[in-house]
Amino acid sequence: MAQIVITAIGSAGDVHPLIGIGRMLVQRGHRIVFCTHPQFAVLAEQYGFAFVPIGTWDEYAQAVASRALWNPRTSFRTLWTVIAPTIRPHFDTLAALATSDTVLVGSLWAFAARLMQEIHGTPYVSVQVSPSTLLSASAPPTHKRLTVPMWLPLVVRAKCIEMIEKGVLDKACGPALNDVRAALGLAPASRILGQWLHSTDGVLCLFPNWFAAAQPDWPRNHFMAGFPLFNDVSPETFDDELNDFLSSGERPIVFTPGSTRTDERTYLDAVDEALRRTGARAIVLARAISKRSRARRDLLVRDFVPMRTLLPRCAAMVHHGGIGTAALAFAAGIPQVVTPFAHDQFDNAQRIARSGCGIRIDSPASGKALAAALTRIATDGLVAARCAMAKELIGTAPDACEAAAQYIERLADRRPAAGTRSVA
Repeated sequence: MAQIVITAIGSAGDVHPLIGIGRMLVQRGHRIVFCTHPQFAVLAEQYGFAFVPIGTWDEYAQAVASRALWNPRTSFRTLWTVIAPTIRPHFDTLAALATSDTVLVGSLWAFAARLMQEIHGTPYVSVQVSPSTLLSASAPPTHKRLTVPMWLPLVVRAKCIEMIEKGVLDKACGPALNDVRAALGLAPASRILGQWLHSTDGVLCLFPNWFAAAQPDWPRNHFMAGFPLFNDVSPETFDDELNDFLSSGERPIVFTPGSTRTDERTYLDAVDEALRRTGARAIVLARAISKRSRARRDLLVRDFVPMRTLLPRCAAMVHHGGIGTAALAFAAGIPQVVTPFAHDQFDNAQRIARSGCGIRIDSPASGKALAAALTRIATDGLVAARCAMAKELIGTAPDACEAAAQYIERLADRRPAAGTRSVA
């Protein structure tokens, strides 16, 4: 059995899948050290993980609350200003934690874990929660501001991807990362997000092939585990009011902006108009929404309801495009209207649309546009058939958390190539 140190940096959509995989690894006898933002400490400790914080509570809270984080013009730069200062401290933490039987697992921004692999030879599995950050020229990811068009010849697309990596992404990430590398005695890295961050031991992809087909320019050592359906993170059960609402009429539509920072009044106004135009009922899941709508017969507001339990009792879902939310909607077999704001949400939304299970509407989405999309997906027999197919594919696939755990276990018997050494 191994000590498995998991680094999860980002939103709940980045952290929860690795919580689910960590829980499976514990069941298989491994010791888990979970490194993430302080806001997830209680959840990690609930499953018996040792917990190590990354950054402070206030730093993470301020970042998530910033509107710049959800603006496609400023989202990447805002995110990086939070991540960059943590690279060296987290590297030092991992170096102190590492034992001869340690295996590292890390999400997209776990640069410190990748450095541990380079310097100490510590076995490392890098994780891709969504396909957008596999910067493929064969299937370029969709973004609000810059998408390499498929009509270009492959050689031109490849050159465009390289130019984006070196001319945009490296310019943003390179200075801070390479300062740390220089202090550790390493040469500068380039093509950081497209190539360097991928572990040479294995790349774990937490989505199925039917959602994002493997491409020839993905890392050769990748493994597609499927969607890890981990959302039931609260001990709360359905209360009487929620059960009564679900049983008192037509199946409702679920609306949620996820972690996305939204203007409450604008968001609820759009929901109200969509309901007026469609005659539908709705449940809104959002922690930032006030209680002003809780007395309405056609609308129920909740901070949180476990979606894996809720969605099979609903008609459709309107959401931001988070990969975990999309996976739960696929598993429930319900159609989706996706309103992406930033980050990987545009690419996820486009893939949902291509799957035939939903419609993409870039934010901000009006109530009129939402109503039109909801009417379309409710009356389109092909959408219903594709949703049923997705549900069947997920229902008959091996458990993704277990498959991921088995993939990580491949490295459990490996030892660092050169042991540990002091670092300047």
